[in-house]
Amino acid sequence: MDESGGSGRPRSDGTDGRRPAAAEGAAAGSEAPEKADGAHGAANTDADSAAGADGADDTARPREETIRQAPGEEQRPAAESPQSADRLTKTPHDTPGKAPQDTHPEYAHASHGPAPKTTPPKNKKGPGGGLLMGRPFGVPVYVAPSWFLVAALITWVFGGQLDRVLPELGAARYLVALFFAVAFYASVLVHELAHTVVALRYKLPVRRIQLQFFGGVSEIEKESETPGREFVLAFVGPLLSLVLAGVFYGGMRAVDPGTVPGVLLAGLMISNLIVAAFNLLPGLPLDGGRMLRAVVWKITGKPMSGTIAAAWVGRALAISVLIGLPLLNQSGALGGETQDIGGMDTVTDALLAAILAAIIWTGAGNSLRMARLREHLPELRARALTRRAVPVESATPLSEALRRANDAGARALVVVDADGDPMSVVREAAIVGVPEHRRPWVTVSGLAQDISEGMRVSAELAGEELLDTLRATPATEYLVVEASGEIYGVLSAADVERAFVKAMARPS
Repeated sequence: MDESGGSGRPRSDGTDGRRPAAAEGAAAGSEAPEKADGAHGAANTDADSAAGADGADDTARPREETIRQAPGEEQRPAAESPQSADRLTKTPHDTPGKAPQDTHPEYAHASHGPAPKTTPPKNKKGPGGGLLMGRPFGVPVYVAPSWFLVAALITWVFGGQLDRVLPELGAARYLVALFFAVAFYASVLVHELAHTVVALRYKLPVRRIQLQFFGGVSEIEKESETPGREFVLAFVGPLLSLVLAGVFYGGMRAVDPGTVPGVLLAGLMISNLIVAAFNLLPGLPLDGGRMLRAVVWKITGKPMSGTIAAAWVGRALAISVLIGLPLLNQSGALGGETQDIGGMDTVTDALLAAILAAIIWTGAGNSLRMARLREHLPELRARALTRRAVPVESATPLSEALRRANDAGARALVVVDADGDPMSVVREAAIVGVPEHRRPWVTVSGLAQDISEGMRVSAELAGEELLDTLRATPATEYLVVEASGEIYGVLSAADVERAFVKAMARPS
């Protein structure tokens, strides 16, 4: 289910998902608030370097010259930059698509939708999200801090009900109520594990399961390949909740209803029925919304059309919950007693309805943003965003290296060894931080970052695969190479960030 219903929807926190963190924030600014938990640690790092570059004095920047293009070379679109045009780090409007030989031989079945697949960086902690409870099927399960607040609330409310049903329990009723809260969230975990097992069966990576306020979330990091698989992935959660309700009903028939086991089993049966029914409502980010999305996708052949339809139904559902839930409770239609307007119960119902409506509305908006992210991801191509680079040896003074770059019309420097093999990439932020009068005395080796294996990027990478590669090894610059191993140029994470934000700003 989704974050709202007591059982979480699978969420792609991020493509549906997840995209780089900095880009996600930018996307949120363009519409409404998700994480797009669907681009990038790498882009974040580069935002800092770009900020440092902004403050550099223009006199410390080498001029930009017209770039000569060798016959037969393709034209490479340039990443846009708001900076002055007379510095090495400025992106020209036209840059040769291939460096010449002398340069040296990317759920929340959630119901927000899946996020782009993420390859965790080596030697780094896995995704957090609260207290780690275990790793069933290899997927970490976290309990968010908000769960403890909800568990306390359930214990207090259910304990009060037990006082009317089993008054002989006394203060021990709160221990029974706490057991109910834990058992209920164990049912939510089973709901999420159902999504997880199916996702793994379809070879969709699951980042984590998180139990949180009002339910749980399965963060599935990749989109289902077909509408049929999307439907099954969404439906299996509510189905397991219905199965659990049946199991608890069978257990309830085997015990005395006036005992603690009878009351617990009855409560768990009803709560699982509510979880299943709520999640089957046909609007994102609920499981029912993902099922509706799959149906529209199947009919139209367009996943984006399915997302738009299910997201708007989700928004309508949020308004219905906001207005309808308090009215139904007040009228006694949900099984309670008729309430007087203005009473504490009415205020509580209104607050609960507002929270649920906000969760559904936000989740629907996140689903739309993640769908647009997936739609524009193919526009991010390493070949188009790469800066032309010139090779220099480690002992070359910075001033001389910049002169060579300007003469060649290049905007990046790669440090090579005596055989011409790349060793490191000179960082843009380090260049602009060296005053012009010191540049003849500073060698490029002191400003370079060694090239690790993860910093070698294929010129053919694009879209989600490119973002995955950058997230796996956060850096400010990457060496871009051809399939033959020949240097193609240098990719700045800041350029990827700008291109990402520009793509997200365009309407679908």
